[in-house]
Amino acid sequence: MTFIRTAIEDVIIIEPDVHGDERGYFVETFRQDKLEEFLGFTVNFCQDNESKSSRGVLRGLHYQLHPAAQSKLVRVIQGKVLDVAVDIRKGSPTFGQHVAVELSSQNKKQMFVPRGFAHGFIVLEDETTFAYKVDNYYSPEHDSGLAFDDAALNIDWNIPKEELKLSEKDTKQPLLKDAKLFDYKVNLYA
Repeated sequence: MTFIRTAIEDVIIIEPDVHGDERGYFVETFRQDKLEEFLGFTVNFCQDNESKSSRGVLRGLHYQLHPAAQSKLVRVIQGKVLDVAVDIRKGSPTFGQHVAVELSSQNKKQMFVPRGFAHGFIVLEDETTFAYKVDNYYSPEHDSGLAFDDAALNIDWNIPKEELKLSEKDTKQPLLKDAKLFDYKVNLYA
C-alpha cells in the first residue's frame, strides 16, 4: 500500500498492492494501522456508505460542519469517477483550492479526504459503484455544501454542464464566499 500526498498535502491518494493471476485478483483495501502511521493521527471510521450512479451524475460538493465534521476514505468498486476535494479551511494556505483525481475499478486508487474539506464526484461511466468510509455519523443538522459550479473553485468536471444529473439539493448550494466554513487554526480531530 502506497500513500501519496497531493498538491494539498492533507489530501492523500492511496494505491493498494494488487495481487492477480489467472483466477482474478486480491487487494487489501484498508489498513487502519498503516493509514494512521502515515497520517500521524487516529481516524476511527464508524460508517460505510455506497452509491450506484450512471454517467453524468454529480454528487457534491458536500461536508458536515463541526462538531460532526467527517474524514472520508473513498474508492470506486465498479466504473469510474473524477473525485474532488476542496479545502474550505479559512486561513489555510490552500484555501479554496482543490484536488481532482480519477478513481476507477481499474486503477483501484483511493482518496483520503480530511475534515475541513468539501467533497464531490462526477460519474464518468455507467453502472458506477462508489464506496466510502466516514469517521463521524451522518448528521442532518450539520449537513452543508458548496455550489459545484462556483467560478471561484474553477473545477473542470470533465462533462458539459448541460449533461450533468444533479439532485435538487445540489443545485441550490451556496458559493464559497457565502458558505459556512472551517477555521484552519481549529484542530478538527481534537
